[in-house]
Amino acid sequence: MDVILVDEKDHPVGRMEKIEVHQKALLHRAFSVFIFNDKGEMLLQKRAANKYHSAGLWTNACCSHPQPGMDTLEAADKRLQEEMGFSTSLEKVFDFIYNAPFDNGLTEYEFDHVFIGIYAGKIIPNPDEVADFCFKPVEDIKNSLQSHSGKYTAWFKIAFPKIEAYIASLDPAP
Repeated sequence: MDVILVDEKDHPVGRMEKIEVHQKALLHRAFSVFIFNDKGEMLLQKRAANKYHSAGLWTNACCSHPQPGMDTLEAADKRLQEEMGFSTSLEKVFDFIYNAPFDNGLTEYEFDHVFIGIYAGKIIPNPDEVADFCFKPVEDIKNSLQSHSGKYTAWFKIAFPKIEAYIASLDPAP
């Protein structure tokens, strides 16, 4: 699968096969989806043991790369359906760039578009992608990140405080 190479303003500058991009540590477009239930708890997934990096680690509902020619929101919705077995309305809330090398020689250097959604229905995870899942209160996740950070993906550790700040910026309900 090819991914979209981008500059630091997310302008496309080319395309390349996904593994090669991660071997060469080139900046490319990605997305992360964060889902909350009607209690405000965040959906976490534990990545399947066969993932090429970050296997067995906890992370957000799903993440991936839009293919060339595909809208990022459309790609996020499609991937949520593929990994977690459901679809819901998603809203882009921010983006950020991160660079994280892994022990296997691969590097995630991504311009990450972050989407959130609300969902409280049935979840049917794809076992090729997801080993486990759960909803947890944001405060519990924050505490777990502080005490057991090695159980979470690199991008989740960066994105979570940004999601937390975004939630805090919302006007409280009357």
